[in-house]
Amino acid sequence: MAKWGVSVASLLGGAATLFVFRRGLPHGGWIVGYLILLWLLFTVVAQVRQSFEARGRWVVITAADYTIQTLYHGLVLFIIPRYFASTTFSSVNAWFFLLLVLLALLTSLDPWYRTLVLPYGPARQVLFGASCFAALSVAVPLVGVQPIWALEASAVLSALALTPALRRAGGSWRAAWIRSASVAVLAAVALWYLRAAIPPAPLHLARATLARSVEALEPSEPIASPIPAATLRSWGSLVAHTAVFAPAGLNQSIAHVWRRNGEAVAIISLSPIQGGRREGFRTYSRKADFKGDPSGEWAVDVVTGSGQLIGRLRFTVTP
Repeated sequence: MAKWGVSVASLLGGAATLFVFRRGLPHGGWIVGYLILLWLLFTVVAQVRQSFEARGRWVVITAADYTIQTLYHGLVLFIIPRYFASTTFSSVNAWFFLLLVLLALLTSLDPWYRTLVLPYGPARQVLFGASCFAALSVAVPLVGVQPIWALEASAVLSALALTPALRRAGGSWRAAWIRSASVAVLAAVALWYLRAAIPPAPLHLARATLARSVEALEPSEPIASPIPAATLRSWGSLVAHTAVFAPAGLNQSIAHVWRRNGEAVAIISLSPIQGGRREGFRTYSRKADFKGDPSGEWAVDVVTGSGQLIGRLRFTVTP
């Protein structure tokens, strides 16, 4: 209990937080507040750590480190529900969600945090940058910025926020700015190529239905999987109906990518979704070419115009 008691209590409190904030939009004000407090405290500690340690003021440094750890913990737990809703666990973007879960555990369990993070300056900087990036990627789209540009802006802002920590003892601020700007450029370029591996939170698939047709923007005659190939050929077509949730003010182009056994067989661009509808913006695509043998594992990927996966509708066609 002496070693793990506080950690267990923190983890249980965090789990309770997930239940409180699991519905609706993330509390943007809380996210921004946590980010501001975290950045201010992180900046101050980065500048005075060596001086205070040299003077033996361990109590002040320890209290500051524990406060920073608590802010990390709360920040990650605020955004995990949004990433959980946006993650497609059968795709590559599941790894980013698992990374957030590991960050939540790392900041909850004091022995891990004290062993893996506190003794190492680069580890503290990486944790700070990753936490800020994940939080900003959720918060920025709330003001109408498309997820891909929110991703890029979050990478740049998180890197620039590291400037005080990258200033070496006695070094110039100009050199620190050059270092952080270089990190920002590298991060922005890397994330452009890795965008498919990051869920487009807070966008998520609110509903996905396979149907024979659509009436008044609602699926008519929903179909359950599996579907016999002969039945599918007699129907002649299928409709993938999806409702995508997006925050108010967001205008986002999307597409349906029909896949058979993992291979794309049709890409259908759809009208841009308009954010703000609680039940999600409804849209659909129709595929009519099922000649030959259509049997196999099928999926309809709902993707943003930049290629981030919002969600996936799966079904099976049997011989």
